[in-house]
Amino acid sequence: MSLVLAVEIDGDGAHPEAWRRAAHPPAALLGPRRVRHVAEIAERAGFTLVTLDDDLLPPDGGIAGRIGAVERAAFIAASTSVLSVAPVVSTTYTEPFHVSSQLASVDHISAGRAGWVVATSPRPGAAEAWGRPVADPRQEAADAVRVVRALWDSWEDDAVVRDVATGRYLDRDRLHYVDFTGATYTVTGPAIVPRPPQGQLVVLAPPGLVPDEEVDVTLVGGADVAAVRQAAAATTTPRTFAEIEVALDTSAADGADRVAALDRHAPWPVAGRLRYTGGPGGLVALLRDLDAQAGVDGVRLHPLVLDEDLAVLSQYVVPALIKSRLAARPLPGASLRQTLGLPRPQNRFALPGGPA
Repeated sequence: MSLVLAVEIDGDGAHPEAWRRAAHPPAALLGPRRVRHVAEIAERAGFTLVTLDDDLLPPDGGIAGRIGAVERAAFIAASTSVLSVAPVVSTTYTEPFHVSSQLASVDHISAGRAGWVVATSPRPGAAEAWGRPVADPRQEAADAVRVVRALWDSWEDDAVVRDVATGRYLDRDRLHYVDFTGATYTVTGPAIVPRPPQGQLVVLAPPGLVPDEEVDVTLVGGADVAAVRQAAAATTTPRTFAEIEVALDTSAADGADRVAALDRHAPWPVAGRLRYTGGPGGLVALLRDLDAQAGVDGVRLHPLVLDEDLAVLSQYVVPALIKSRLAARPLPGASLRQTLGLPRPQNRFALPGGPA
């Protein structure tokens, strides 16, 4: 299997002060043209997946707001043809019924090119804004993922019959209650959106946030290749992606100089990810080492400044990986599951001996 290439495209970049080096006017950050422009660059370059960060609170640093990740994902899904998109959706304070409906809708819009990056919102400000603390965000996350997955199955694939002769649109026997009761909410179901084209969207999460059996892709970090290998070996999920922050040399400035210039305003926080600073050739070599030694199936890149680093990735790094067959472009008509080599899950309610 080729190395799957994903890139995070939220905001102006991974550094909290990336906005200082952005090439667009401030108002463009909240406009549709910017979202589409960045996604189209990633698609033309050959990336398989873009992710969109989000939270209940504004991001740290100089940025005061953002458009919701699910809304941006839906816009990208309608504006692209082979690029997959996975918004970050927090499970803290977010109703899983709404999460299920929104993400299933994105999968329908994209014809099966959607995923979900699971996250929590542990910052104290979120509890203050919402009016209640969460005793165990991880347990709530685990419950939410289970409920969302069950809701995606609450419609069987052939639940919509559209029988004109009898005037029957749905086969009610193929819609199912999920009947979940947790510590903070109950969900009866069924969903209000038919089963997604992929059956189940691809679920991505950091290690240990939710049980491995509920995750398709674990996002692992580490200070070096050996640490990434150790983290990847500790998971039992079908796929693992390495998290890498990149500050690349450009024609105008070295990556290290750009980091130093931004760090004078605020430091680049350590997020537990592998970090690379230097030329595009060195990044290609690092990705080759990760593929050969770390046992990962893909990488998610976090560019220092999108307007600068994404251009270098698109012009030099991704083409070199594709030319050497270390990576491959996603195929037209393929779902994200197919690109990742993951089977389309059978509906739990349609299986013999499944839930009544």
